[in-house]
Amino acid sequence: MIQDNREHIENQIKEKIEKLEVEIVTLKDLTQPISPDSAIGRVSRMDAINNKSVNEAALRKKKAQLIALKETVKNLDDPKFGKCIKCGAEIPIGRIMIMPESKKCVRCASR
Repeated sequence: MIQDNREHIENQIKEKIEKLEVEIVTLKDLTQPISPDSAIGRVSRMDAINNKSVNEAALRKKKAQLIALKETVKNLDDPKFGKCIKCGAEIPIGRIMIMPESKKCVRCASR
């Protein structure tokens, strides 16, 4: 069933990759160092530092997801693609469409 939808899955992954690349560029801009010279108040500076930390965490998560998606594109032709690495069951197509980088079925991922 997975191989029947291969082209659709590949297109979905490529769209997600493009979207992630744009988001990463935006997050990189938001994680630039906060200059101590800028004339903002102490509370505003603390707020800016906190926002920078949140954006850095989001950036790390997006980069990891991008790497996983690029790896998934490489593995689309692998006969093991779409099978859970833990139990060997076929991963439902709906899960693959939402999270193509997922290597586990819902049951195994929730354990």
